[in-house]
Amino acid sequence: QRIFWKFVMNNKKKGEMIMKYFKKLVGERIYLSPRNAEDVEQFTEWMNDFEVTDYIGRTAQMISLSGEKEFLEKNANPESTFVIVDLKDDVMIGTVSLEKINRVDSKATLGIFIGRSEYRSKGYGAEAINLILDFGFNYMNLNSINLTVLDCNERAKACYKKCGFKETGRERQGKFVNGKYYDAIMMDILREEFKGREYIKNKNVR
Repeated sequence: QRIFWKFVMNNKKKGEMIMKYFKKLVGERIYLSPRNAEDVEQFTEWMNDFEVTDYIGRTAQMISLSGEKEFLEKNANPESTFVIVDLKDDVMIGTVSLEKINRVDSKATLGIFIGRSEYRSKGYGAEAINLILDFGFNYMNLNSINLTVLDCNERAKACYKKCGFKETGRERQGKFVNGKYYDAIMMDILREEFKGREYIKNKNVR
């Protein structure tokens, strides 16, 4: 895929390179764009932020720039890996993806986090989830989308339930974070349970 850049002048001599994102899935306040390898510095910063990594199980790992680049390249599925971008000012605020796609059983696993703290607890995560659920069920022909969340992550649990996910089980004391063991809660949503309006605004075929 071809990557486009725009050069923004700062004063007269200094400038910074800003990634141009692509409006693949457009919502009300955000859009989802294909994830680029050039986003690695921002992801490395987020992966060294306890507010992000404590809830996705990567705090105990050493996250270097080269290591994160390798991780992004290894875990990038071109059909279902996106960054979340503010529709108003084109700022990347996080990532959402459908992983472990099983075409035989028509299921996948949801992964998401909001990296920019000022965008948390404001509904951006729920909007991103609804966009990718709409895409997964109505374009990728999936029947089930699942996830795992720590029992201590009250914000995420409330968000997932709001989006229609239901608890299917738990691994007792399955995750160790900051000196304590927490239950890992499994949740999922079926295509037939994904109801309501269409979330992708830029659909062509209705």
